[in-house]
Amino acid sequence: ITTPILFTAVALLAMLSTGSCQEKIFLQRAGTAFNSRQHKSVLTVTNGERFGNWTWPEMCPENFFAVGFSLRVESNQFGMDDTSLNGIRIICAEDDSRNFQYYVESHTGYFGEWSHPMYCPTGVLTSFQIRVEPHQGLFGDDTAMNNIKFRCSSNPTLEGPGMSWGDYGSWSEACSDGGICGIETKMEDYQWGLDDSTLNDVRFHCCSKSQQVGEKVVY
Repeated sequence: ITTPILFTAVALLAMLSTGSCQEKIFLQRAGTAFNSRQHKSVLTVTNGERFGNWTWPEMCPENFFAVGFSLRVESNQFGMDDTSLNGIRIICAEDDSRNFQYYVESHTGYFGEWSHPMYCPTGVLTSFQIRVEPHQGLFGDDTAMNNIKFRCSSNPTLEGPGMSWGDYGSWSEACSDGGICGIETKMEDYQWGLDDSTLNDVRFHCCSKSQQVGEKVVY
């Protein structure tokens, strides 16, 4: 008599557990698994900082485009070494369906926490603008990138919860006939107790919705 009751209880707990973890189940890191995807162009800006090197790109899966983003931000350290923006994670979905999502982030820094994702109400991310603190000199505390804004194809502008140091530069060009589909970051390596600036610059790849497999990549 107790066995069916026990089985029912276990099944109910499994259902509840699945329901409570639904968002985690359907949000997966793509990493470099889809780097063979071809892109149409690369979005850049002119106010990135000088430190570090460009790291590896990461791409959304085929037919997936960036619909939202999350930032890894270290809060004000009040006299200690500030690094501010450490990473950018773009969230990819297939067309208008957002039930199953991937995220890509390229290389990120080690400090701070990831913010809650921000999404375009409809459409995809198409252009960006970054807030950068310029080089602070030999004895200054460099933070480099502090925040980012994205523009959606449906027109809204989304600003991340980064820090306020520095200024925004000009907007990048916009993706046409599609949207952002990949990311590559410029990162300064960990400085082992010296001045860390971590994320210095970023560029995004554009993919076209009409792009066919085997189409020549245009830079």
